[in-house]
Amino acid sequence: IMKILLVRPGRRKQAITLGEFMFSEPIGLECVYTLLKDKHDIRILDLMAGYEDFLQECKKWRPDVIGFTSLCIDVLAVLELAKKAKSLYPHVITLVGGTQAFLAPESFYHQNIDHIAQYTTKDNLIKLFSFLERGEQPPLIDGIRSRENHFQGTGVRGINDYIPPDRSSTDKYRKEYSYFGFKPCAIIQTSRGCSSGCSFCVRWKIEGSQERDEPLEDIIQEIKKINEASIMIFDNDFLYNRDRLERFCDLLEAGQIKKNFICYGSAHSIVKAGATMERLAKNGLKSVLVGYESFKDEELMSYHKKATTETNLAAAQLLKKYRIDCWASFILHPDWNPRDFKEFRRYLKKLRPEISSLTPMTPFPGTYLEDKYKGRILYRKEDYDQWSYSVVSIAPGKMSLRRYYYEVLKTNLYVNLSLNNACYMAGKFGCATLIRVLKGSFKFLVTYIKLMLKG
Repeated sequence: IMKILLVRPGRRKQAITLGEFMFSEPIGLECVYTLLKDKHDIRILDLMAGYEDFLQECKKWRPDVIGFTSLCIDVLAVLELAKKAKSLYPHVITLVGGTQAFLAPESFYHQNIDHIAQYTTKDNLIKLFSFLERGEQPPLIDGIRSRENHFQGTGVRGINDYIPPDRSSTDKYRKEYSYFGFKPCAIIQTSRGCSSGCSFCVRWKIEGSQERDEPLEDIIQEIKKINEASIMIFDNDFLYNRDRLERFCDLLEAGQIKKNFICYGSAHSIVKAGATMERLAKNGLKSVLVGYESFKDEELMSYHKKATTETNLAAAQLLKKYRIDCWASFILHPDWNPRDFKEFRRYLKKLRPEISSLTPMTPFPGTYLEDKYKGRILYRKEDYDQWSYSVVSIAPGKMSLRRYYYEVLKTNLYVNLSLNNACYMAGKFGCATLIRVLKGSFKFLVTYIKLMLKG
């Protein structure tokens, strides 16, 4: 039996985006917990939700293995924690996985990292630990890169398996997990992969280019076990299959399940679902995160979106008709000029989403956008703190960087002041959530002014 500590690091520099208010459970770690709990003594340390000291927890528990999950902006924090762990216990085994490990495993080719799980399957993780528990160096394993093997891979490009999470593993943190004012809020995935293949998205690369649905009967049983009143369904596009949505409602009604649901959904799928959206609303669907992305049809086409600007407007009207809140996301194109930003603000006024997230186009390392804009990228791959959705990382094509930041800032202020997002937050979720959002907005304002002045 090995003692295994699974860690989500705290942010070195919190991204100033909607993600700051969508603070979800570390479901990847909960899935690994499911795989290993029957054979090993395993704990989760969530440094984003809790206040524990990493080294003190290591000293108290003396783990044999420490596993980290990581996004791009977590890389430096992971490497720092791994260094501290190795300094304390030189023989502790360090393992890292997550989105960054999949997209850019070379980020962790480091003396303090022993193994990288580029992707996780039931087979490769169990196989890896079968060697580790015997004290043996593992051979080349699909999806695993080991330092002793010079971080070589087998050449097999796999995708992550679906593994049901064990939510009891994060009991001590669950009251902290939220999506905006829905707190506490659990998350669940009912389908993996996405056939849309949007050019800016990395999730379909991680999960596959076709939807793979889990049986809804199994999903309903998992929902019944969730104590939280609110659940975020984080499928790439939960609304993509109308027949499946009708079946989902059938099962909710048969089980007399009453939950608040939030989900990701495309404008194309919302329009296709039609009146089924009303039935979903009656069964608890409160908000949909919609990737409208642009006010230009040519940009939507270049992003491989199935929707047009007219589809976006039709989806917005349908959500308002059935009183489902729209949390909209948009990509700020690096080749917009001041007139484009002005037209975009007009388009926003037509859509009138309850909440809008405006993010500069971000060419994460290892993605299509990195290749497309490689001559204009402002940061090195190793500038991990800069790879958040709030920092402009592509040199603007039609104005100075300073002017571009000015337009981004002006548009964000327009969204938050003119479109009454603050009133929505206060009315929907109360003053505590509004105060939290205002704090984030103030930090956003200060940071963007600094970036604008820096140019």
